[in-house]
Amino acid sequence: MSSLKTDLLKTSGTFNVLVGVTGSVAALKLPLLVSQLLELSGVDVRVVTTEHAKHFYNPAEVSVKIYSDKDEWELWKQRSDPVLHIELRRWADLLVIAPLDANTLGKIATGICDNLLTCVVRAWDTSRPLLFCPAMNTAMWLHPITAHQVSRLKEFGYVEIPCIAKKLVCGDEGKGAMAEVSTIVSLVKEYLQKPDESSLEA
Repeated sequence: MSSLKTDLLKTSGTFNVLVGVTGSVAALKLPLLVSQLLELSGVDVRVVTTEHAKHFYNPAEVSVKIYSDKDEWELWKQRSDPVLHIELRRWADLLVIAPLDANTLGKIATGICDNLLTCVVRAWDTSRPLLFCPAMNTAMWLHPITAHQVSRLKEFGYVEIPCIAKKLVCGDEGKGAMAEVSTIVSLVKEYLQKPDESSLEA
């Protein structure tokens, strides 16, 4: 517990980016995304992973702490213990879910929170930016419910980083691939450059 408090200690002048990663093949880009985010001045990064996402990346290649469902339940033993999804929500200035698979998209759109990542999203402070990067097979992307669910997330105030068209790992060609890592990092960088509204009001 003391290590959690140390790891999620907010440092003045640091912009904290929480990366959510879900069970799409594009999760293999997690090490690259984290390393490029860390190159931004004043940025600190933590990762929240779903269990299915773990299939696609090597945690040894990710240079920051990765939190998963197991951590949530191991941390909480009694009433005075910290609740991990709330601690992560407090720590983060921005949440980017990259990739956001079809399953987690559906969960978030309907308010389901059955793992650490979806609990963080459900508890998210909507005055802070939440960016999401859809990634799925083209046939799944084209299903009518997908546009409805993406629209729902936008209604919540979340920002879509649109998927792109390319030849997918499964061999299909078309829209559904996660946006390029450089695109995601550039958009995060835009939020770093925005003035702090609270300091303007002071």
